Amino acid sequence: MPCGAPVLHLGHTVIEPHILWSVGKVGLLLNGFILKFYFHQVRQQASSSLMVYLKHLTAADFLLCLSLPLRIIHYASSSGIVYILHCSFGATSLYLNMYASILFMGYIAVNRYLKIVHSSGTHILQTVRTAHIISTVTWVFLLTQAIAYNIMFFITHNPLTSDRCYCGHLFSTSFSVLHNTFQISCTIIFLLVFVCLVFFYYSTSRRVLQAHQRQLASSEKLVKSRRNMLVLVSIFCVCFVPYHLVRVPYSFFWNNSVGGVLYYLKEVATMVSVFNVCLDPLVYFYLCKTFRAHVRKMSRRVNDPT
Repeated sequence: MPCGAPVLHLGHTVIEPHILWSVGKVGLLLNGFILKFYFHQVRQQASSSLMVYLKHLTAADFLLCLSLPLRIIHYASSSGIVYILHCSFGATSLYLNMYASILFMGYIAVNRYLKIVHSSGTHILQTVRTAHIISTVTWVFLLTQAIAYNIMFFITHNPLTSDRCYCGHLFSTSFSVLHNTFQISCTIIFLLVFVCLVFFYYSTSRRVLQAHQRQLASSEKLVKSRRNMLVLVSIFCVCFVPYHLVRVPYSFFWNNSVGGVLYYLKEVATMVSVFNVCLDPLVYFYLCKTFRAHVRKMSRRVNDPT
């Protein structure tokens, strides 16, 4: 029986592959639409550091959608080749695009917070050149880790076993150490971005309260900034917090008595984390005025074709 078959049943129907397939299609359409808008509409206008980060966030989500079919095939197949590909390229593509999304959401939050703090000028971190450099370094850093991970996996992986649910059966002793180190590094990235997002939202909320108390003219802009920060924090918490709460203990205790329970929780948390490909377009909608105007214009055309 394929590994994915017992994961989540509703009667005799496997839930997870169908949900992943639906999420992938919706995410592909939404992020494809945004990328098309960016390259056909925004390229003729002056770019900004925010637009650079939004573009890379959308690209990360689009690539994640493209990597989902391998995971879906793994659930429906008992092939040893698919199992190995899922535990190597499938796992790294998920991590690559997930942590790219996490980091770019963090960069967007920093960018918006600096706009509040330095409202009268442009900080060096808000320049387009800096945004391109940071984005390039981020992708190189993540791709280097993904390539190194796959190379080590194929050099050291154990022979196939009959149990093809847990990728840990393929990990050699030396690779298990690398895998756990990799998991810890990813968790540190997640925690740093999470703390920054919470801090930025808290600081923005305080500024809104102070502006209201002093009846400042800038209070309306601060309210919008807080709303945008809340959108970022909410999507981040919904998609990534459950995954990391389960993923870390699963990495260390998957072969213990609680491994089965952690496996099911990890699969559910992974499914929730993938929803970010459908929720991240909200970030683009709220933070990009040009895109918001474009969507509203298209909506008016649909509602009033005459």
